[in-house]
Amino acid sequence: MAKITVVDYDPSWPTAFEAVRARVWRVVADVAIAVEHVGSTSVPGLPAKPIIDITVVVPTEAAVAAAIERLSTLGYRHLGNLGIEGREAFASPDLPPRHHLYVCPRDSLALKNHLIVRERLRTCSEAAAEYGALKRRLAERFSEDIDSYTEGKSAVLLGILRSAGLSETEIETIERINRRPV
Repeated sequence: MAKITVVDYDPSWPTAFEAVRARVWRVVADVAIAVEHVGSTSVPGLPAKPIIDITVVVPTEAAVAAAIERLSTLGYRHLGNLGIEGREAFASPDLPPRHHLYVCPRDSLALKNHLIVRERLRTCSEAAAEYGALKRRLAERFSEDIDSYTEGKSAVLLGILRSAGLSETEIETIERINRRPV
């Protein structure tokens, strides 16, 4: 396993996302409704692992299969949901930038999780600063233990989701999601 490294925010991350988004959108535009930049690299100023997280949003569960098929034409290899309902993961082709790609139906809890956390961190600089400092401490302490790194972030992420008004059932489901490494 590669060492977990959290770096300062890189202002080139949005441009890197746009490059991947443009490639992906060309093949999914007829089945998707959006391609979202999610994860820490989507939050200006936030330290992050230097890997762009990208989610292709489809209107329904039925559209997932078509998106999977179209993404394969770009060299993405479908990995399944990796135990997270409502989120299909892909191995990326060997093209820069380094990124993770997912497909989620618009109403999936996995997508809701990513969007709520992203928006909170984008709009609350105090929460973003605290989360960034936590990520740095965890990466230093658990540099070769992705499970402990992920678990260490869980309480903060769940706090953000609770403050957004998610139900306890949704929180319990997302708690399982946040404890799984990507």
